[in-house]
Amino acid sequence: MPPQDFDSHSETYRDTLDQLTRITGEGGEYFAELKARYLARALGADFSGKILDFGCGIGLLSRYLHRYFPACDLHGYDISTSSLEQIEPAISSSGKFTSHENELDKDYDLIVIANVMHHIAPENQLDAISRQYARLAPGGTLVVFEHNPTNPLTRWAVSVCAFDVGVVLLWPREVRAYLRRAGLNDLNQAYITFFPRWFSWLRTFESFLGWCPLGAQYAVMGRKNTG
Repeated sequence: MPPQDFDSHSETYRDTLDQLTRITGEGGEYFAELKARYLARALGADFSGKILDFGCGIGLLSRYLHRYFPACDLHGYDISTSSLEQIEPAISSSGKFTSHENELDKDYDLIVIANVMHHIAPENQLDAISRQYARLAPGGTLVVFEHNPTNPLTRWAVSVCAFDVGVVLLWPREVRAYLRRAGLNDLNQAYITFFPRWFSWLRTFESFLGWCPLGAQYAVMGRKNTG
């Protein structure tokens, strides 16, 4: 989708996302926080350094990255300038948020690519991952969150989403292959988000279900060598 199309959805993005996730009993904020909470568990609450939210949109995930990693220097990138304008000033003023990749730094300790890859043409996906790999500091971590094509509710939500028209979802093995080919090591994969609100009492067990391919989304994490 070209930048102008994302611009046209920027002001309604939050409402559209909330409508799509209503079937789970939650809004888009819940799923953004879930990702940040997953990262806090995986990296440790004391993780510090520089974070890039690549494809940050209107800053839903950025808000929770800022909350869960308060000691970090948070940057964001998105091709949609209108989306960047929707980010809360308290977040956007705390770091570098830009629509120009050449303005990004080259020493990020963590780069998060959340539900972005399926918007990139397949022939450009490896290049997108490789560009982010080049922006990692030695020992830095890259994490890709994506929709799980195995989950029927996920496939339905994508099929009716106004800003997902024509996208092709990526299988976890494809994302793992991209990270490996870009040069990342110590790959780790986990499925996330299983239970709707009316089964919220079961969510305490979700951290033990990373192996189960029924999660609505998944995460693939890799690390850049220190040498």
